Amino acid sequence: MAEVGAAGSRRSRRGRKAGQAASRRELISRSVQSAEHCLRERDYGTAYAHFLLVLSLAPELKDQFKETFQYALFKWAEELYSLNRSQDLFSCYEQALDLFPNDDVICNSMGEHLFRLGFRDEAAGYFYKAVKLNPNSADAKENFYRVANWLVERWHFVMLNDGKRNLMYQKAIEKAVQTGCKTVLDIGTGTGILSMFAKRAGAPHVYACELSKTMYDLACEVLAANNMEDEIKLLHMKSHDVRVHEHIPEKVSLVVTETVDAGLFGEGIVETLIHAWKNLLLEPKPKYADGEGYGQVIPAGAVVYGMAVECSEIRRHHRVFVTEVAGVKLGTAVQFSSPIHSSRKANDVTEPYATEKFGRVPGGYKTLSQPFQAMTVDFNSLQDLESIASGKTCRISVLVHEQGQLDCFITWFVLHLDSEHNLSTGPSEETCWEQAVFPIQNLSADGYFVSVGDTVVVDVSCPDCYLKLDLVTVIRAGEVDNTMSCSTMPVGNETELCDALASLHTRHQEDNVQEPCILETSEIALLNNIAYHESFKTAIGKVTSSMMPEESSSFRTTNDVSFPKEDPLYVLDVSEGFSILPLIAAQLGRVKSYSSVEEEQHCAALERLSERNGISKGSLEFWLNQLEADDDVLQRPKSDKLWSIIILDVIEPCGLIRQEVMEKAAIARCLLQIGGKIFPQSVVINGILIESHALMQECAVQGTGPTLGFNIAQSINQFKVPVHVFLNLSTLPCVYLSDPIELLRLDLMNPYLNSFSVATEIKVKICKSGQVTAVPFWYHLYLDKDIHLDTSSATSHWKQAAFVFETPLSVGEGEELLLGLHFQNSNVSMTLRRTQE
Repeated sequence: MAEVGAAGSRRSRRGRKAGQAASRRELISRSVQSAEHCLRERDYGTAYAHFLLVLSLAPELKDQFKETFQYALFKWAEELYSLNRSQDLFSCYEQALDLFPNDDVICNSMGEHLFRLGFRDEAAGYFYKAVKLNPNSADAKENFYRVANWLVERWHFVMLNDGKRNLMYQKAIEKAVQTGCKTVLDIGTGTGILSMFAKRAGAPHVYACELSKTMYDLACEVLAANNMEDEIKLLHMKSHDVRVHEHIPEKVSLVVTETVDAGLFGEGIVETLIHAWKNLLLEPKPKYADGEGYGQVIPAGAVVYGMAVECSEIRRHHRVFVTEVAGVKLGTAVQFSSPIHSSRKANDVTEPYATEKFGRVPGGYKTLSQPFQAMTVDFNSLQDLESIASGKTCRISVLVHEQGQLDCFITWFVLHLDSEHNLSTGPSEETCWEQAVFPIQNLSADGYFVSVGDTVVVDVSCPDCYLKLDLVTVIRAGEVDNTMSCSTMPVGNETELCDALASLHTRHQEDNVQEPCILETSEIALLNNIAYHESFKTAIGKVTSSMMPEESSSFRTTNDVSFPKEDPLYVLDVSEGFSILPLIAAQLGRVKSYSSVEEEQHCAALERLSERNGISKGSLEFWLNQLEADDDVLQRPKSDKLWSIIILDVIEPCGLIRQEVMEKAAIARCLLQIGGKIFPQSVVINGILIESHALMQECAVQGTGPTLGFNIAQSINQFKVPVHVFLNLSTLPCVYLSDPIELLRLDLMNPYLNSFSVATEIKVKICKSGQVTAVPFWYHLYLDKDIHLDTSSATSHWKQAAFVFETPLSVGEGEELLLGLHFQNSNVSMTLRRTQE
């Protein structure tokens, strides 16, 4: 009986298991049906939950439902993002990655949401993982390159390749340690190289702090690669948050830092050292004291030099000097200004200066004065640092020794690391630093010209601890200097009268002073480009003339709001930023122009220019004001109308094709009336093979030589990107190894000649022996078959870009190579091989 009972028990368990399995299959089947029903009903949240249950219960179904599950996840994530439910969004992605831990698409999508929400460090990790999982993922690579440029700024590579800079810092630190500095704090350590100099010099106790999570992790990796992870204490924090006894055991005898930018103070070195002297450093060494036990800083101090300069490249990017563009009169209707020195700053501009490497500036420059000493600073003096932080002003007279246009002041500095070791960032030096540029703006038309013997009066100050140079006046040769009768240092309230007198020389007074319209430097360069606008005027005129009845083709709009009985032609300009193309189109007859500018100041400027040029109010509309969302910009002007011309902005100022250009062109084609056109109608990508060691040094750390034997390259080069942007090909130090070649042609008007993804190989003949290191590329934008714009021209507001190869290829004159080009989602990548391979 016992045996029978045992057998019955086993049958009972098998029955229960079978029943449970049947129930499980039924639950899975119902959940799949519910998920698919919810997808059809666009109930993505419920669909995602059902698929999550299915794949959790039946992992064997992952391959079958992977793509559908991803679709539900991504759609639901977009809804959560729009509802600001970020925590729920990330929870969904974490659940999805538990199911698919090695899915590059989900990793990449997670990174995109993190990036959108401002978590860039975390986003970089997911993008990096996605690239490792799928090296062929164009989306993941582009995302990683984009975030890598932000997380590890490109100047890190140039700085680490600057062998002279590294050597001078090493010698100064060695000297300080050998003369008694035993405790060292490296502020803003970056890769940790200065800390490693101190440890190798024999400092018993070395501490380093770094605020950026990415750079902190990178420094940890670098220290480990050099077997110093246990010898240097690395702190992930700002130096202002470091506490003695809590984070470091005692005050230190030496602070080393290189938190200096082109304007010397722009990375916060003044505030940093004021805090360090008050909280982290031992007392400074008295002038004649001997022995140890005192504090000091490397660098010890600096001298800032300035110079008055004529430079057409600075002029065209910071001052609108044309009075009429393709028939649109600018005059004084609008005062345009660059973000530099403007009372209203662009959101992403903090420094009151631009930067430029004047040794490579296109068109060169002319010095109008001798170099003058603008400021000195002693980083070992708390009193000196606090004086600079107070924002005091020093007024300086500068004698003009060459006549020309006063376009800007430039500054550079000599950094005194100690009494023996110096670094100069002057324009003639080969250095990792650029020069700071202070453009001159808002003078009268003839006020910019200076002659030999004139005196330029300039105020030097450090408001908010940023170096600033302001033009006070130009005193013509033989005139009385009213400004310098005031105290030259410091300038206080007593100079208000002098400033008022000076303004009579320097300001073009108008009855009605208007707020300036702030434009980005590329927008100012574009506004100064007459050839660009004349080309568009001619191309738009051809299209409108062909589409207008002959009797009204010469019609011009007036202040009368009404149009003739015939319907107008509709022109849509979706250029990024400020554009006067809608005004140019509106002057060409029976045209109604739609502008996509959205900033209030830009709309106001276009309205004033429209009124100034006698364009009727009904001829200009602001398109984004009529849309529910910016993403809907490409749609019909009216329910029953189509566009005659759509102007697309296809190239970014940095030299890259804008994202989703081909997709936007496909939509635009569907919105054109018969005979309508997209501008540009086609885009040709051109390139040339070059040898450029300068470009290689700007893109990656070159071995251990420049870093004096430390292993840094392998760690930081994880963040290198193959595409270098904001390039001036005309001044790049390089050797051309081939003739210019056509890489790819994109026809925006013909859907049958395009693909969103293109892979091709082009045969290239070498015209000079050397090493191929990169392929710079630029574009010809064809408005029609006869009119094109060249983005590499001297007047272009666009820069160029270059694809830099991982390994240079040695080539001989007459040799033929195969250049592989891959174009996907507006991203360009390249390969190079010999024809025999």
